[in-house]
Amino acid sequence: MTSRFADGLAVGPDLEEAAEAAIGQALSGLSAPAELVCFFICGEDPEDVARAGHRAMRMAPGAHVIGCSATGVIGDARGVELNSAVSAWAATLDGARVTPFVLETLRTHDKFVVVGLPERVHDDRVAVILADPYSFPTDAFVERSGEVLGDLPLIGGLANGMRGRGSVRLFADGEVYDEGAIGIILGGPIAVSTVVSQGCRPIGPTMVVTRAEDNLLLELAGQPALGRLEDIVSGLEEDERELVASGLQIGVAMDEYAERHERGDFLIRGVLGIDPEREAVAIGDVLDIGRTVRFQVRDARTADEDLYELLDAHRQEHGSVDGALLFSCNGRGSSMFGSADHDPIAVRDTLGPIGVA
Repeated sequence: MTSRFADGLAVGPDLEEAAEAAIGQALSGLSAPAELVCFFICGEDPEDVARAGHRAMRMAPGAHVIGCSATGVIGDARGVELNSAVSAWAATLDGARVTPFVLETLRTHDKFVVVGLPERVHDDRVAVILADPYSFPTDAFVERSGEVLGDLPLIGGLANGMRGRGSVRLFADGEVYDEGAIGIILGGPIAVSTVVSQGCRPIGPTMVVTRAEDNLLLELAGQPALGRLEDIVSGLEEDERELVASGLQIGVAMDEYAERHERGDFLIRGVLGIDPEREAVAIGDVLDIGRTVRFQVRDARTADEDLYELLDAHRQEHGSVDGALLFSCNGRGSSMFGSADHDPIAVRDTLGPIGVA
């Protein structure tokens, strides 16, 4: 049986040794030489992470290799959080095109400009990006990237380091970066599809933003935003109020013209706090007046059902899958499900024993 995708995972305090073991495991699972390798490193010391990344990149000299630091990794159908570990994913692409890129942000006199994105090719299938959230304007880039990428799917995640700002490390084809973003574009004869599963469910009604200032929601449906939120929370059952207390979110409708907005129809943003004097709610985004929003709560049961349903629907529509990259929010895993293994196990349950990292 041929294998085009394989993964590896190694746990231990010696990150260079773990990188060698994880990459070796992934490479040995392939039926032909790797053309693309992705790896993810969780470690306390950024310099140890950098050395492990160098070791990982040297292990596949004939392949394009990208990776990043993280506060948790996934491989071998397991998740490892906040412990020294390296996961790896290797792919034989049978003629597909891999175009690596490195993005940096330049300041002009009145704005920031992101440079480094390759020219779009007609048969590009997907762009994968790994970004340092402390130095790269990810939201603005994603919002504006459609002007350059068109309808090309853009997937990936925000890298992190165990020490937060300044500890992120990005890796691309032999080089190490401590800011910006790196990634690849896959094109040519390869079938790529994406699934986005959210860990939230809506509470309360949908409402239109009628007054806002920067990231403050001042009025929702013509009433003070804080009052609207208090009314919603007061009408919830006790268990739902506990979910609100553990992490309230807000969803921004992706399709303003839909008749109804239910689970999965929103871009999820965090609720950062309240301003009692202004009766305002602060959120992790800046919204225009007229946008439709709905408050949300993180809910393990809903998140579990959503992921399994979406993966099962994908399997029924597209058939077998050979490999997958899984980008999981660090608000999931053990903090939501009680186990760091939930998401990789869900993928294996629905799509089978494929290469996933």
